Amino acid sequence: MSKTKNLPKSTPGTVAKAGSGYPAPADLATPSDLKPDEIKNVVTAVNPLIADAFALYTKTKNFHWHLSGSHFRDYHLMFDEQADAIFESIDILSERIRRIGGTTIRSITHITSLQTIKDNNDDFVPADKMIAELLSDNQQIARNQRKAIKTTEDNNDSPTSNILQE
Repeated sequence: MSKTKNLPKSTPGTVAKAGSGYPAPADLATPSDLKPDEIKNVVTAVNPLIADAFALYTKTKNFHWHLSGSHFRDYHLMFDEQADAIFESIDILSERIRRIGGTTIRSITHITSLQTIKDNNDDFVPADKMIAELLSDNQQIARNQRKAIKTTEDNNDSPTSNILQE
C-alpha cells in the first residue's frame, strides 16, 4: 500500500501540501469586502505592532523573572499581569489580520525584522529602571498604535481600528 494513498486529495482551490497530509489553500479563504491594497496597508500597519507586542511581552517576562528588591512581590505580580494582557492582545490582533485575509507574524526572525522595541539583555536591571523602560516602551507602542489606527480608518477597516482603540 502506498503511503500517499491515505492523504487527502486536492480539491478545487486547494493544493496538497507536500508531505503534510493536509490540503493547503491556494488562496486565503477569508472573504472580506476590503480591497487588496487596503488589506496590505492594514497588515503593514498592524504587523509591526504585533512584533512590538511580542518584544514587550518577552521583556516584561524577562523583568518578571529577574526582579529583585524590596517591592519584589508587588512588581512581580504586576509584570505577570502586564505580560498576560500583552499576550492576549497579540492573539486578538493576529486573528483579526487573518480574518481580513492578511498574514501575520510567522517566526522570531519575522518579529525581529519588524520590532521597534529594543531588547534588554542586561544581566541586572534595577527595579526602578525596569519600570521606567517598560513605561517608555508602552508610550512608544501607543504612538505607533495611533498611527495604525489612522491607517486602518483610512483603509475602511473600522473593526481593526476598534480593536486597536480598546
